[in-house]
Amino acid sequence: MSITSIQFVILGVTAFVLAGLLTWPVRALAIKLSVMDLPNMERKTQKEPVPYLGGVAIALSIIIVTYGAILYSDYTKTTLPLVTYALMPAAVLGLMGLIDDIRGLPALPRLITQTTVAILVAVFLLNRDFAAAPFGNELINDIISIVWIVAICNSINFFDNLDGGAAGTVAVSTLGIALIAFTQKQELITAFACVTCGATVGFLLWNKSPAKIYMGDAGALFLGVLVAVLTIRLDPGISPQINSIAILPMLLAVPILDTCIVVFSRIRHGISPFTGGKDHLSHRLMRKGISKQNTAFCLWAMQASFVGIALVVYFCSTTLGTPGVVLAGAYWLGAFVWFWRIPSSD
Repeated sequence: MSITSIQFVILGVTAFVLAGLLTWPVRALAIKLSVMDLPNMERKTQKEPVPYLGGVAIALSIIIVTYGAILYSDYTKTTLPLVTYALMPAAVLGLMGLIDDIRGLPALPRLITQTTVAILVAVFLLNRDFAAAPFGNELINDIISIVWIVAICNSINFFDNLDGGAAGTVAVSTLGIALIAFTQKQELITAFACVTCGATVGFLLWNKSPAKIYMGDAGALFLGVLVAVLTIRLDPGISPQINSIAILPMLLAVPILDTCIVVFSRIRHGISPFTGGKDHLSHRLMRKGISKQNTAFCLWAMQASFVGIALVVYFCSTTLGTPGVVLAGAYWLGAFVWFWRIPSSD
């Protein structure tokens, strides 16, 4: 398979346009079916009802563009199964998220389903010959993969609490994944990342503050699985290997930070981590007097800075690789302390 840089751009632009177009009828359907996020809880920040189901537009855009590109190419027999193995678990969790958006599901069944899907992905997808095996032991690789997939699914889902916050951050992350995968000639990863980046930016046209639609659990879980699999499959291929592995959490540093802050804060206050609240990074920034729109910009910029460090570690691995990893770690810990000191409630 050989895909040019222009073709990767076309994939991203096509996903961008399609997501932007599909979000309109999906929004109209959500309003008609009264699938709305109502400002009826203390933790809600919007003043008016906002329709859910934006994740349906994101998922459809990614699926349509991906399969359309495969059918257009001459590599259907080899590529189709690999793409299906990646999109199927994302679609399953996206469907569960859709049910949760419409009817509501308890936390335990959601966690069980996420874990089951993660196990199936680790056993049947990630152990194929094109996947990296950084820890050398298949069982260890499987366990770490399962934990990573479940953690990232919940991180993206937790992080979707601000107009444009999750969509913009995922777009930044997948752009970083695409740049590294492209130079490593990992064409399938690059294509997936470009399509995901384009779809999230297209949805962002509707989701930016003030949001006209939310992606909901359907979109957050779909993107969570997809991004988790992309990062696991991504092989930066630099030495020492610990630096290559360290790049992966950098590409999702801000959602991971948000999850750690929220989970530790809620445990500290004797609250279930799966209980909603106004203790996310976005809420803490707005508590500092930053507007909702500027808060999204701050989170995007913060994620972009981590992606920038990851790219420096990757492209300048022999000179700035280890210092870059140390800098990213210190930056993340410093950000954790700074956010932790902001009150978790008004």
